[in-house]
Amino acid sequence: MATTPKKSLGYYLSVGLLRGLNLLPYSWVARFGAGIGHVLYLIPSSRKRVVHTNLRLCFPHWDDATRERVAKASFVHAIRSYAERSVQWFGSGKKLERLIELDSAVDLRAPDMPPTILLGFHFVGIEAASVFINYSLHRPCASLYTPMSNPAFDAMAREQRGRFDAEMIPRGDSARDVLRMFRKKKPVMLAADMDYGARNSTFVPFFGVETCTLTSVSRLAEVGRAQILPFIGEVLPNFKGYRLKVFPIWENYPSGDPDADARRMNAFLEEQILKMPEQYYWVHKRFKTRPEGQPGVY
Repeated sequence: MATTPKKSLGYYLSVGLLRGLNLLPYSWVARFGAGIGHVLYLIPSSRKRVVHTNLRLCFPHWDDATRERVAKASFVHAIRSYAERSVQWFGSGKKLERLIELDSAVDLRAPDMPPTILLGFHFVGIEAASVFINYSLHRPCASLYTPMSNPAFDAMAREQRGRFDAEMIPRGDSARDVLRMFRKKKPVMLAADMDYGARNSTFVPFFGVETCTLTSVSRLAEVGRAQILPFIGEVLPNFKGYRLKVFPIWENYPSGDPDADARRMNAFLEEQILKMPEQYYWVHKRFKTRPEGQPGVY
C-alpha cells in the first residue's frame, strides 16, 4: 500500500502561493515572475553561469552584447515560468483555452490516430504546451516525466499535470510502459532534448557541439510503429499567453539509423531555437556529459 508523502510547512506555503496566484489575472502573474527574474539575474549564480556557458558554446559568433541580451531574457523567462506554474497546474481547461492559441498541422481529435509520440522540447512554454495538448486530445494519453526529489511536490505535480486524463510515467526504465500505451492507442508525450547521460544516447552535433543526445525516440517509434508529432510551446509577447504549435508528422522517421535520427531531431530543434533563442531553457546543463577525452564545460 502506497504511503502518503509527508508535507512540510514549505510545501503548504508553496502550493498555497501557486493556488493564490492562479486566482489573479495571468498578466499579473507573468509580470510578477518576470520581476523576480530581473532581480535574481543581478545576483551571481551557478544557473546564470550555465546560461552564459551554453550560449558561448552554441553561438561563438555572437558579440558580448547579443549574448548578454539573450542570456538575461532567457534567465528571466525561466524564472517567470515557475510563477506561471500556478496557471498551468491549477487553471481550469476553460482558462487555458482563453490563454493558449492552438496552431496545429494535424487534427488532434482524429478518432483513428495511430500510435503517436508527442515530441516536446524544453522551451519555457513547454509546461503550458504539454498540459494543453493533453487537454486538446480529448482522449486518454500518457506523459513521461522526471520525478522531483521532494515526494510531496512530486505527487502534487503528477496530479496536476495529469488532470486532463494523462497517465504520468516516470522517466527511466519506461520503454515497456510506453509500448503498453501504444497498444492501448494512447498518445505518449515525451521530451528528449536534455542530457540524461550516456546510456541510450549518442554524440551528435547541436549547434556544432558534439552533444549527448537520446536515441530513445527513434527506437520507441520503431518498436511501437509510432508516428512522431513534434510540438513547441511559445510564450506570446506582451503577457498575452501562449501558442501551442503542433508540426506535421515527421516522414521517414525512424530511418533505421539512430544516429541519423538523433541528428535530425537536433537539427529541427536548432531551427526552432533560432526563431526565439531567448525562450529556450539554457539554464539546463545541456553539455554535462562530454565525449571521451573532452573536459567538462561547467
